[in-house]
Amino acid sequence: MSSESTDRDILDHVVLPVANADDALATAKALEPYEPSSVTTLHVVEKGGGVPDKTPVEQSEDLAEESYAAVRSVFPDADDHTAYGRDIAAKIFEAADEVDASAIAYRSRGGNRLMHFLSGDISLKLVTGADRPVIALPREEET
Repeated sequence: MSSESTDRDILDHVVLPVANADDALATAKALEPYEPSSVTTLHVVEKGGGVPDKTPVEQSEDLAEESYAAVRSVFPDADDHTAYGRDIAAKIFEAADEVDASAIAYRSRGGNRLMHFLSGDISLKLVTGADRPVIALPREEET
């Protein structure tokens, strides 16, 4: 991110990583009160590295399309961006660079310590490795 772009409003162009349609809708609703100027929804299809894919690529791409539609129900002008790879945090950073995002906004997906360990704790990677502001959106209380 260039020094010129550090003068931008943090909510000028937000990248919004999402996992599925439910997550996308909840994340978009959590971002909505902050009124970002522009939103790009990001879905990372976990693929590559010579290991079997968690889900077939076509199924993952359909999931991405459902996620984009969910975000557009809150932000009708939102752009979408699909990335492919195993390192989710790295793909989020790459996408933020590609779309010249002013910030990355995400909503923690929760989970216990084992889930955080197994997933590589993407939240930790986001907040410690980003070259631009990272906005941790509030989670609604589970009922």
